[in-house]
Amino acid sequence: MKKIISVLISILCLNISFGQTSRHDLHFDTLAKQWDEAIPLGNGMLGALVWQKGYNLRFSLDRADLWDMRPMKGLHRKEFKYQWVIDHVKSKDYSPVQKYFDEPYDKEPAPTRIPGGALEFNIHNWGKVQSVHLYINNALCEVKWANGTTLKTFVHATEPVGWFKFENLKGMFEPQLMMPRYQGVVKTSGDPVGGDDLSRLGYVQGTIKRNGNSITYKQQGWGGFTYEINVRWRKISPGVIEGAWSISSQYPGKKINTPASIVTQTAFQKHYSDTYVSHIRWWRNFWNKSAVHVPDTLIEKQYYLEQYKFGSASRQGAPPISLQAVWTADNGRIPPWKGDYHHDLNTQLSYWPCYSGNHLQEGLAYLDHLDANKANYKRYTKMYFGKEGLAVPGVTTLDGTEMGGWIQYSLSPTVSSWLAQHYYLQWRYSMDKNFLKSRAYPWIKDVAVFLESITSKGDDGLRKLPISSSPEINDNDLSAWFPQNTNYDLSLMKSTFKMAAELADELGLKNEATHWRRILSEFGDFAITSNYELKFAPTMPYNQSHRHFSHMMAIHPLGLIKWEDGLQSQCIIKNSIHLLDSIGPDEWCGYSYSWLANMKARAKDGDGAAKDLRIFAKAFCSINSFHLNGDQTKSGYSKFQYRPFTLEGNFAFAAGLQEMLIQSYAGFIEIMPAVPSDWKDISFENLRTEGAFLVSASKKNGITAFIKIRSEKGGKCIVKTVIPVKQLKVQSKSSPKITQGQDGKTLVEVETKPGDVISIVNNQN
Repeated sequence: MKKIISVLISILCLNISFGQTSRHDLHFDTLAKQWDEAIPLGNGMLGALVWQKGYNLRFSLDRADLWDMRPMKGLHRKEFKYQWVIDHVKSKDYSPVQKYFDEPYDKEPAPTRIPGGALEFNIHNWGKVQSVHLYINNALCEVKWANGTTLKTFVHATEPVGWFKFENLKGMFEPQLMMPRYQGVVKTSGDPVGGDDLSRLGYVQGTIKRNGNSITYKQQGWGGFTYEINVRWRKISPGVIEGAWSISSQYPGKKINTPASIVTQTAFQKHYSDTYVSHIRWWRNFWNKSAVHVPDTLIEKQYYLEQYKFGSASRQGAPPISLQAVWTADNGRIPPWKGDYHHDLNTQLSYWPCYSGNHLQEGLAYLDHLDANKANYKRYTKMYFGKEGLAVPGVTTLDGTEMGGWIQYSLSPTVSSWLAQHYYLQWRYSMDKNFLKSRAYPWIKDVAVFLESITSKGDDGLRKLPISSSPEINDNDLSAWFPQNTNYDLSLMKSTFKMAAELADELGLKNEATHWRRILSEFGDFAITSNYELKFAPTMPYNQSHRHFSHMMAIHPLGLIKWEDGLQSQCIIKNSIHLLDSIGPDEWCGYSYSWLANMKARAKDGDGAAKDLRIFAKAFCSINSFHLNGDQTKSGYSKFQYRPFTLEGNFAFAAGLQEMLIQSYAGFIEIMPAVPSDWKDISFENLRTEGAFLVSASKKNGITAFIKIRSEKGGKCIVKTVIPVKQLKVQSKSSPKITQGQDGKTLVEVETKPGDVISIVNNQN
């Protein structure tokens, strides 16, 4: 009894709201009838979707490293050379390039992510579902039926196991493990968006064995890969049954993972209630990292659902977020775009919110993956480009191997540059000198070495690529290649050498810094129209609706063209955004709205940013908050009205709201730089900035009331606020320097030491 009371007290103490509240939860009066509307649960490695299929309650089970890793058929041929592509582009004989490099991705079923399986419970006699509730504060799904039966289930935050508990059960209890359909007639083939039938993979169907209250499913995949799912259950008291499930994977020559049956057996040394305490302790710490409060209930709820999914999908020790992370499609088909790692946009956008959202540890899962595959990337760099340094394929398998596809992005020479920015941001937001020295600078330097070797000076004295592209512009046609640097490639190359010089300076490597600055100076200006609008390339203006804002990378996320640089930069930013809006969203996806919200926040347009976030949330998301790419309302927000699920739009949404509330890319911290005019009451806690500062702030009745800053690593802290100089009071250990900028806003500059706290108060009364 004492143990039970102790557990209950622990649960009550841990089940506290840290910004998120019950109004952010998912509530339904019925279970979803399809997988992409299901309740999502996950811990970075394992995932589950809770829904109803026929008369059965169904848990779609997934593990992030379930992959068919066979080489892409026909890709690695003697023609697999960058120079071979250049020659064919220049001779205008492009069909062989498409045939060899583009078509295999569409035609071949693998390499690909694969689903795990499913766990089903017959609920035919349980009556109508009365409520379905996802509690995001503790990542628990609860379902109640009319006959009094209740389900509680979660995927443990730190252990490779999922738990379920049924209460008030009546009658028989017969769980079933369901296998994916790896055998059967192939009805769908060559459909990378909708997904080919799983039977195209050619697996021998796995085996299911039951031993008392335990069921094990074993499946062989390609090349000796195997995986196992186990579920076991036990009766706790009359009408109460609890159980646990797990998935394990085994790759030949790799570290042996504990079999799923052993994982669940070990888990059963404890009870559901014991493990639930440690589970919600992790989630309490996650939610305690930061919080935001805005008066737009739609945006705030969507934000917290994005943060919940981010906490469920990214974890150190597990693979990073792929297109669907731990929620692979459960429809008998290969997931959209093979569930792979798309580095031309998707992985990058997925990790945008970890920096100012103060989730750097979860963000490291991304960089851990990139570092782990670095040798494979260098193999590809040497094989395809024939160069030293570091290039990364734009579309890869779990271990970083290239998969082909439209090669303007799948084999682009600047992919590693965009990835390099994430190393830079991890350094800037953490100020971790060891990370800078051992990981950030080595990655960025390797990318710079590669880009220097692959570019050369033209007749105009400017450095350029042999051929250049802008992802998905003109699709995979010959016209997708440009003889001059596109703004996309140019911005990424400039960003790389700028970052390399800055980090070399930070490490005292003066000669290297000087060298990188010299290379940077050899690149030309961005291509703009006479109306100060960014073009795709010098020979191609922005003249078509397109989902990928590749031509505007210099504005966001790279910040090479900053609002703070003055009137010309502001003109480029405003006019380029206006052109996007005026040409319209016919060819946009949901992530386009999320990205545009980030850009409008950089343009200090809070009303515009909030409008785009609202459109994303109401038109491009499933009822469970999953981004479905197309306009589900058919309201003219896009001509795409399909529903392939991917996650990058979700996480770019969260970054967009953070960008509205705080910015630090320009050398100072700006508080609420882009909030709508009608947002009178706003606050946030512990948003992180460059320089490793944690910031909290509040606006009441439209007036900034206070700002609190904690310095983690010390250094100069500069804060920009609308609080007038005469009304501003600063408390800090060192004397602040207070000035008024040309825009009328107040600048507060303070030298800090680690742990110092700065308080800025509005003494308006």
